[in-house]
Amino acid sequence: MAKQEPMDRARDELFSHIHRCGVLQAHVDDQDSWMTETIEYLAERYPDLGVRELSELKAVGMQFCKPVISRLRREEPADTPVDGGPGEAILGEPRDA
Repeated sequence: MAKQEPMDRARDELFSHIHRCGVLQAHVDDQDSWMTETIEYLAERYPDLGVRELSELKAVGMQFCKPVISRLRREEPADTPVDGGPGEAILGEPRDA
């Protein structure tokens, strides 16, 4: 197995931390604070990484925390039918009459 570069190891470790710490469910401001602290920690663990690499690592981490697809609908009240009721499609597409 080929030896990984420090940037690759740091990125893999960052993604592992993101999954284990539950930061994906945190508010964006909390994610930013968490990411800053985590990048500082990784800077100590990987002293070969420069400011540019650490900035890239933070940017990749923050992008990783963003959902690819946002929620299509907010939680519906309990009395609303699961299918959205007559005339409303789940994904926002009009239904055939």
